[in-house]
Amino acid sequence: MKKLFSTLYFQVIVAIIIGATLGHFYPDLGVSLKPFGDGFIKLIKMIIAPLIFCSIVLGIAGMEDVKKVGRLGMRSMIYFQVTTFVAMFIALAVINLAKPGVGMNIDPSSLDTSEVTSYIEKGKEKKGVVQFLLDIIPNNIIGSLSEGNILQVLFFAILLGFAFSKMGQGAEPVKRVLQSFLDGLFLVIKMIMKVAPIGAMGAIGFTVGKYGLGILKSLGLMMFWFYVACLIYIFIFLGILLWRYKISLWQFLGYIKEELLIVLGTSSSESVLPAIMEKLERAGCSKSTVRLVIPTGYSFNLDGTAIYLTMASVFLAQAINHPMGLSEQLFLLFVLTFTSNGAAGVTGSGFIILAATLPIVGHIPVESIAIVFGIDRFMSEARALTNIIGNASAALILAKTENELDMEQLNYVLNKKTIQ
Repeated sequence: MKKLFSTLYFQVIVAIIIGATLGHFYPDLGVSLKPFGDGFIKLIKMIIAPLIFCSIVLGIAGMEDVKKVGRLGMRSMIYFQVTTFVAMFIALAVINLAKPGVGMNIDPSSLDTSEVTSYIEKGKEKKGVVQFLLDIIPNNIIGSLSEGNILQVLFFAILLGFAFSKMGQGAEPVKRVLQSFLDGLFLVIKMIMKVAPIGAMGAIGFTVGKYGLGILKSLGLMMFWFYVACLIYIFIFLGILLWRYKISLWQFLGYIKEELLIVLGTSSSESVLPAIMEKLERAGCSKSTVRLVIPTGYSFNLDGTAIYLTMASVFLAQAINHPMGLSEQLFLLFVLTFTSNGAAGVTGSGFIILAATLPIVGHIPVESIAIVFGIDRFMSEARALTNIIGNASAALILAKTENELDMEQLNYVLNKKTIQ
């Protein structure tokens, strides 16, 4: 029993229950817990950019065959695009069959947009495709690291990784320094994870205290069908993919249960990115594969966000009596291919991208996002969970296709045995 109490997943479960209880019975107290959740997210964000930088550089530089790096990178991007499209098609199918927004008959001009003004303004800052691509190139890599601009950090890290790979032995001293720095970051992560239960309690307490459990009823159908779409994607699509490579989805989810509970509590896939990388390496994925696929997927393989954006856009069109035709929905998928890339896994990012996407699609007023504002926070858990499961599955599948996955070690770990 003492061992159970000391496990992180048990502590997070208890913290989530405590936070939800306090938020429900003592709303003011629940809202006041918000700084605990915000503080935990800030602690994680503090190390994400340098972690991704070191991981990508060492992952690419550690591959002796530069062609192999290019092949894995190309396979990764193709895999990300295919799975993202599948996620969006599942979302389209569900939202068109369920039609949760039909009959709401909402007049966008009557909406109170005071709470979503900041999201609308940030959404308007989004540029076109050409400017998006130009913005990937950093003006100053130090500035990109300090600002946490993940796409710019990725771009520079890939270039530097290739450079070190071509240098061969000449790059060894720098690689040793980066490896020591990365080892230090993982130790910092272990320290931060000790306060994960407090962060989860604060985040859940604020959500329930601010919006109340009653908010779950107001737009419950949209939430319900969104969760259904995420479950279909995870347990049917990803489940079949992993089964194809002789990997049990259920066993794998059990293996990363601590990380999933932290994501559930914090609504942020950022909060477990370092831990997922460490667990995948322990499960038999080669370091070079994990360090290339996971950070890249963090920006280009946000399946949960893709499902949310697709369903929310069509739902809002239904709610204001401007339903989308097939051609408009296909155009929506095309637009989302660009607008969803580079979205960090932090609560609120999906909402900003939604505000950026609607004006491009055309006839849906951006002010209509106020309709889903109340339940956005409750859907962010499923978004983040789907994102992290999708990325972890991608690493396993791509490692398997590259013969970089030790199946014996993976089965050993998934069968709940401890590797010394």
